[in-house]
Amino acid sequence: MKFFLDTADIGQIEEAASWGAIAGVTTNPTLYARTGGKLADFNNHIARICAVVDGPVSAEVTAEDRAGMVEQAKEVAALADNVVVKIPTTVEGLAATHELYKLGIPVNMTLCFSVPQALLAARAGARYVSPFIGRFDDISEDGLSQVEDIVTALGNYDFGHEIEVIAASVRSAHHVTQCALMGADIATVPFDVLKKMVAHPLTDRGIASFNADWEKVTQA
Repeated sequence: MKFFLDTADIGQIEEAASWGAIAGVTTNPTLYARTGGKLADFNNHIARICAVVDGPVSAEVTAEDRAGMVEQAKEVAALADNVVVKIPTTVEGLAATHELYKLGIPVNMTLCFSVPQALLAARAGARYVSPFIGRFDDISEDGLSQVEDIVTALGNYDFGHEIEVIAASVRSAHHVTQCALMGADIATVPFDVLKKMVAHPLTDRGIASFNADWEKVTQA
């Protein structure tokens, strides 16, 4: 499984990249707004992220019609070779994705919540499909089972192009574990979840024990 960092915070991206832990980045308008970013600086901000990571960087369009999505996508895709355009799974989004596929611009179809949506995204030419987990949990439904069904369904067919499943809206290390076991290609995780993936109480206990024993050695 590959890990993308789900953030627009360049400091977090630089830190995670220094661990060798991330293969890409996903952003969205909410994450960019949290950085205090302004519209005038958006393109520069995405370009800066692309310079930090070697892998794909998903930048989301805000237009709701296919023509507007395609125009925004062209502009964003021109910022760097590793930009992936993020488009919501709607009728207009499918049409825009199909057009962008023909233009050779990779698309990450986001806000995907069902197998039919994922299959349509794949048929439209999406390079990535992003089923969400946490938002199902928010309405007391099982998001993990939805991701598993999407992984299975897409694996049943040859769409004529490469497509990977990005498990999104990941809220915990448990989500990551289950997605890895079901064969999701990628998990995109917030920085705090990435840090929790490293942490384990037995690791902390072991370090404390080693340090205590070494203290005995140095005092001998």
